Amino acid sequence: MANASIQKVENKGESKGSNIFAALTIVLCIVVGILVWKFIMGHPSNFEDGNPEGHPLPGNYLAMVYKGGYVVPILMGLLLMAIVFSFERFFVISKASGKGNVDSFVRKVQSQIAAGNINEAMAECDKQQGTVANVVKAGLVKYEEVKREGFDSERAEAAIQQEIEQATSLEMPMLEKNLVIISTLVSIGTLAGLLGTVTGMIKAFSALGAGSTPDSSQLANGISEALINTATGISTSTIAIIFYNLFTSKIDKLTYSIDEAGFTIVQTYRRFRARANQA
Repeated sequence: MANASIQKVENKGESKGSNIFAALTIVLCIVVGILVWKFIMGHPSNFEDGNPEGHPLPGNYLAMVYKGGYVVPILMGLLLMAIVFSFERFFVISKASGKGNVDSFVRKVQSQIAAGNINEAMAECDKQQGTVANVVKAGLVKYEEVKREGFDSERAEAAIQQEIEQATSLEMPMLEKNLVIISTLVSIGTLAGLLGTVTGMIKAFSALGAGSTPDSSQLANGISEALINTATGISTSTIAIIFYNLFTSKIDKLTYSIDEAGFTIVQTYRRFRARANQA
């Protein structure tokens, strides 16, 4: 219980630090998006006569994106957020998997537990490290405890399962942290892109309705703005949804590995008590 309390305090500190990181990252990504749009894409050298209000130089894509309007820097910030948070979750979940292959680790631990080599199984956990190893080791420590105290199978099973669930509840929140941001970017990216598309089409139709002769330049700018915002919004949503599904599947795999090892620990104790009762 003391270890669980210490872990809760540590996890609260880590959670607060993670919240600060997320907030700073969101603000920084938006600021970077605005700066890139204004000073790199909107640099006078990208436009005819050095005028950002004029036409882009032929084939200059930076200037073309700049002409996408004021929604573009927001979309660039969202795109940057999707990339940054995806890298951050990738490193965190990779670290949680431990130093070796998770499937191989679970098989080794299961064989050691089934053979009654609990100390060797704990040594494998220390060698593997990561979330799965931490939870399995907590279950093994509880196994040794109930074994010394001579619990019957039902009480021991409940105690071991509770210990594994508590250890899992301490480890898993850090894996799922910031996934809600990535999932939110799926919707926000699409909606922001749609907003830019609508504003671009409004400009295009305004050019068509301006007098008897449509302003071809304004019409082209409006259509360009609509398409650029659409493309950027779709890119943001695509990256976010791919990585969100990838990370959730990895977390599900880690959870399944914990369940597998926990089931083996409980079954081993049942066999131990059965042999003890027969003796």
